[in-house]
Amino acid sequence: MDLFDLTGDVAVVTGAQGKLGPIWVEALLDAGASVLALDRPGIAVGAEFKRLAARFGPQRLTSASADACRRAELETALEQCRQTIGPPTILVNNAGIDAPPAADGKGYRLEEIPFETNLRILEVNAAGLFLVTQVFAGAMARAGRGTVINIGSLYASVSPDARLYDHIPSDPPFLKPPAYGASKAAVVNLTKYLSAHLAPYGVRVNTLSPGGVLGGQDPEFKRKFCERVPLGRMATAEDLRGPLLFLASRASAYVTGINLMVDGGFTVW
Repeated sequence: MDLFDLTGDVAVVTGAQGKLGPIWVEALLDAGASVLALDRPGIAVGAEFKRLAARFGPQRLTSASADACRRAELETALEQCRQTIGPPTILVNNAGIDAPPAADGKGYRLEEIPFETNLRILEVNAAGLFLVTQVFAGAMARAGRGTVINIGSLYASVSPDARLYDHIPSDPPFLKPPAYGASKAAVVNLTKYLSAHLAPYGVRVNTLSPGGVLGGQDPEFKRKFCERVPLGRMATAEDLRGPLLFLASRASAYVTGINLMVDGGFTVW
């Protein structure tokens, strides 16, 4: 089990206040790493993050503000990381945005989806991820070691099934934005690109692509989604911890450029 020990490592997790952020943060802390939790300026600190801060203290868990699309803010966060917990050796590119169903029930037909909606999703999920990697993995490359885990999605590999969402009140029926899957497919390709260019400097780059993660979905969605999954259920936090630690640790020392699907078999059909 020493292969999974991250004692002495320093991890940076972007989008740390999001749905999956605390899962990655806690897994890394439990494995021995110190963590810099990075999120946009003005993002409220969630209850789960407060729990982790109380449990591990400021010597192991600290936070910083930076927009994934603003290089100057990212470079300031990198310097803060160095000064507080040390130079980064692990980067979890978790920050990303989607466009969930509107609260007012207003949807768009395919030909009506706003250009700006697609552009913003692509900007944050793909271009922003690349920029974050330039800053933090660049520092790792100069130090001669590191690992980057890009958080993808099952929708990098398959198109969203509109039937999973057709019970949601929306006029016209809700469509998951096309740019979300396109941006996650871009993440998979960027992983291959970055893995090739950073390998000579001792930095590995991989994608971890979760399937649907349990967390407040309505019963009808859960029923339909679970019927579509060979393992018959949605993912839990425990399902994601092991794959993350595998990619972050020496257990995957000869693994780079892959897309690790953690989807209960959703994409086999």
